[in-house]
Amino acid sequence: MIAEALQPKLAKVLENMDKVMIGKRKEATLSLTALLAGGHVLLEDVPGVGKTMLVKTLAKSVSSSFKRIQFTPDLLPSDVLGVSIYNPKEMEFEFRPGPIMGNIVLADEINRTSPKTQSALLEGMEEGNVTIDGFTYQLPKPFFVMATQNPIEYEGTYPLPEAQLDRFLLKLKMGYPSSEEEMEILTRAQNRTTVEELESVITVQELVQLQDDVKNVFVDTTIKEYIINIVLRTRQHSQVYLGVSPRGSIALLKAAQAYAFLRGRDFVIPDDVQFLAPYIFAHRLILRSEAKYEGVAAEDIILSILSNMQVPIQRFVKK
Repeated sequence: MIAEALQPKLAKVLENMDKVMIGKRKEATLSLTALLAGGHVLLEDVPGVGKTMLVKTLAKSVSSSFKRIQFTPDLLPSDVLGVSIYNPKEMEFEFRPGPIMGNIVLADEINRTSPKTQSALLEGMEEGNVTIDGFTYQLPKPFFVMATQNPIEYEGTYPLPEAQLDRFLLKLKMGYPSSEEEMEILTRAQNRTTVEELESVITVQELVQLQDDVKNVFVDTTIKEYIINIVLRTRQHSQVYLGVSPRGSIALLKAAQAYAFLRGRDFVIPDDVQFLAPYIFAHRLILRSEAKYEGVAAEDIILSILSNMQVPIQRFVKK
């Protein structure tokens, strides 16, 4: 059942983000969906469109620990995970945790560091713990990574490997604001609400409770079959070299549960799957070379698959 006492706080989180982010309600909603689903988000877009601001605003709305990792070419895995330092007074090694030991972690410009350092995030994002010097350390709950990358800076960057991309629940592009939204941005530039002025509207304990409640959102068998059929079509598509993996199927299922919960429902409907599929699946597709040369976008393939599939029609409320 929907946690009626805590449900209104999710709306307040989005309202809080609207105070700073203009015209980005969809991106804010998707980010909160990923947080509720226990997943992670990759933000890819040109500089200056609010990628970092979105992460900061979400973190400020939740009363949790926020850590920022500025990825640079000389960053080492120990700079992310932490390091054991010998204490001569105690005559033993002491572990000093790195910035990954936070509830909400901003991995800024993640593609500007080496694959070795990028991979330092993999275990934590997937398993919820990290192994350092043979010891396993549990990450705090909730643990949520939002990574940003700039798609136009190719010199001095390292494209994220497929294994790393697959760890992100969804991938977002902020996009430029409309002329009306940009006018509002300019109007509010001098007196706009800053991130520092925002007040937290939800605690860590409440967020963890909401994440547990999301798992109880009902998913009918026809919805699961709908997800599987979409996935199968990505694997059989003529322009796709490698389709969506089972991890992608699970990601869409969890995201659909979280999105339905955010909408105040305790059951998933086909509209949830249709809305989320491009954000969940597009970055998991590997296109054939000829498709890339023709300028085909992975998002377009997902949308084409959805438009040519029959939508299940059935009662989706739990009996």
